[in-house]
Amino acid sequence: MANLEEKLKKTVETMAGNGSCDSIEACNSHSSENSTHVKVKDRTPVANGKPRLQNLDIVVTFWKPWTRWIFLTITTICSLIMHLYNIHKPNHVCWDETHFGKMASWYINRTFFFDVHPPVGKMLIMAAGLLSGYNGTFPFTQPGDHYGDETQYVGMRIVCALFGSALVPLAYSIVWELTKSVPSCLFTAVLILSDTGTLTLTRYILLDPFLLFYIMAASFCIVKFINEKHRPFHVCWWCWLLLTGINLAFAIGIKFVGLFMILLAGFTTVKDLWQMWGNLSLPISCILKHFAARAVCLILLPSILYAGFFAIHFKILNKSGSGDGFFSSAFQSQLIGNKLHNAKMPNIVAYGSHVTMKQSRIGGGYLHSHWHLYPKELGPRQQQITTYSHKDDNNVWIVKHYDTNPQEEDDVKLVRNGDLVRLEHVVTQRNLHSHYEMAPLTRTHYQISGYGENGTGDVNDIFRIEISGGRHGDVLKSVTSQFKLLHMNVGCALHSHNKQLPKWGWEQLEVTCNPLVWQANNLWHIEEITDYRLPDVSFEVHAPSFWDKFVESHAVMRQGNQGLKPKDGEVTSRPWQWPLNYRGQPFSGEEYRIYLLGNPVIWWCVLILMTCLGLDYSYHAVKTQRGRKDTYPFHEYKQRSYGACGWLTLGWAIHYLPFWTMTRVLYYHHYFPAFLFSCMIAGITIDFFLTRIMLRISRRLQWSLMHIITASILAALIYSFFLFHPLTYGMTGNMSYKNGTMGHLRWLETWDF
Repeated sequence: MANLEEKLKKTVETMAGNGSCDSIEACNSHSSENSTHVKVKDRTPVANGKPRLQNLDIVVTFWKPWTRWIFLTITTICSLIMHLYNIHKPNHVCWDETHFGKMASWYINRTFFFDVHPPVGKMLIMAAGLLSGYNGTFPFTQPGDHYGDETQYVGMRIVCALFGSALVPLAYSIVWELTKSVPSCLFTAVLILSDTGTLTLTRYILLDPFLLFYIMAASFCIVKFINEKHRPFHVCWWCWLLLTGINLAFAIGIKFVGLFMILLAGFTTVKDLWQMWGNLSLPISCILKHFAARAVCLILLPSILYAGFFAIHFKILNKSGSGDGFFSSAFQSQLIGNKLHNAKMPNIVAYGSHVTMKQSRIGGGYLHSHWHLYPKELGPRQQQITTYSHKDDNNVWIVKHYDTNPQEEDDVKLVRNGDLVRLEHVVTQRNLHSHYEMAPLTRTHYQISGYGENGTGDVNDIFRIEISGGRHGDVLKSVTSQFKLLHMNVGCALHSHNKQLPKWGWEQLEVTCNPLVWQANNLWHIEEITDYRLPDVSFEVHAPSFWDKFVESHAVMRQGNQGLKPKDGEVTSRPWQWPLNYRGQPFSGEEYRIYLLGNPVIWWCVLILMTCLGLDYSYHAVKTQRGRKDTYPFHEYKQRSYGACGWLTLGWAIHYLPFWTMTRVLYYHHYFPAFLFSCMIAGITIDFFLTRIMLRISRRLQWSLMHIITASILAALIYSFFLFHPLTYGMTGNMSYKNGTMGHLRWLETWDF
């Protein structure tokens, strides 16, 4: 019995991982209360007439320590093979490759563009393209476009696939650090390996392979760092803390959902510091050193790296492109090829000047019109007025005095604060106009329209200029003068916001006349002035600093995210549908079809296992509250399993639940970070329940039954992947519901593959 107890000591210590020392010296270790090291009590418990101690010892030592490395190697190799298999197929643009491949081309050509995501993922795709010989000339116009023989797209897919293939060993290693259980690691790895959705999402030129990689890498570094707490300020302790901060910076630098990973790291750090605060043997100075180290590595370092990513982004994209109009005039002046770059133009406005007006809010558009009229159900069929983020001739207006038209022989007369003016649209020769008709979308505002012919209208075309913070008679200047256009008859102010007009308005932004004249969205400024009568000045005086561009970029990205709306034929979904695998996402709709859908066997089993674990933990909590305790060492094993699943459940909730509060358009692939956490929970749960079953059967059956059950579970998972693998690697032939090659696998009518 002494030998058995000694063996169990080693087993439980292996499960518990590295623990803290019993004696505590300041800044050398944590208290034994916070330690993960398990002390073995000097007794042999018996439950139901069976030596529970022996049974648990057999179950745990069924997996030899060296099997951890064998299974890690096997699953990693399998992940690489599965990700790289037929990586060149299909040889046409799939789904969002049209966006991120195009953006990689813009980076290679140094052409400025706007995107709602931070730049790191797109720069990684650019680097992959450059290293693989891609020259940035393929247009990526729309899904289905064939790459042809000369486009080097495979290298970019390979890099994305390599990042995706690393998810399996990372998840395996995270579970090992949390549980020290080989079967938990193996079940987790096979769950992720066998999921068609994860495999599909991480084989193409997308941001998701990089995002998922850095989320998992940050999670791994966090648990490694926590497991090093028995030797604070050691080299390994510092390394894992620094790596956590670096991975957090990359995660949020790819997509803003990386913020959820920062929240998880923050919660873990606060909990760790709170436990230290309760350790009275640690001096305050030591706790402050711990706090400072975490603040530097988890706040300061990621912040510096994140700002550095944008510095590189601005340095690369120095040429004018499609995204100029989303940014301020000062921002645009730094882009080579933009009309404002090194521009010399008048900086004051005179009657007769041709100007472009831009709304002063971050991301505001240009005042715009075109020949199209408002629909007849919206009152008078007058000309549409909108704001538009792209530059064209329909943004140009003539500033006229309220009761005269400018003549060439007239003396130059400057526009001043308090003047009454009319604005004539140059292309259509209709005046900016308002009246007591409701605006098309914002029914509490009045309609703004284009009215008249050849610049002749009526009294409802007259507006008064009011410069913000200006004195009466101040000259109206470009860029620096922010002003309101107040309608003289209706008493409202020219206004725009993020509301998109329907198709009849070309999905441009609504312009209204706002009765609440004090609101900030009523402010405009002049961007460009064309008037040969006025002296030119350099636009360089308006050049912004790096921090000005950094702040403006984030405001524009935030506004872009909030304004995202589904396009025609686009498949969207809601958060309640994701865990149920209710609807997938078509990736490729030609003769070689790819469909993003999770393996339903895995997704539904994961959901069931998480539910069962929640019920089991609730029962355990009620039982414990009533004073019933499990015998040692099963109690230690159960607590460690619950603790691991609790941390992973927090990660799942942080990456999933916030989507319920979002009003922007959402897609199925948003769930995959949370899904990886749920797979780790499921892997641990399978092992946890299997161990409990083994403890309740006779010792002589445990060995063979453990083999049979484990092999059966793994075989079922692998076979489920075999059933659904055409979703990932391509479907051909008849796709009809009844007679198609995959029709028998359409278990839900919402799966439209």
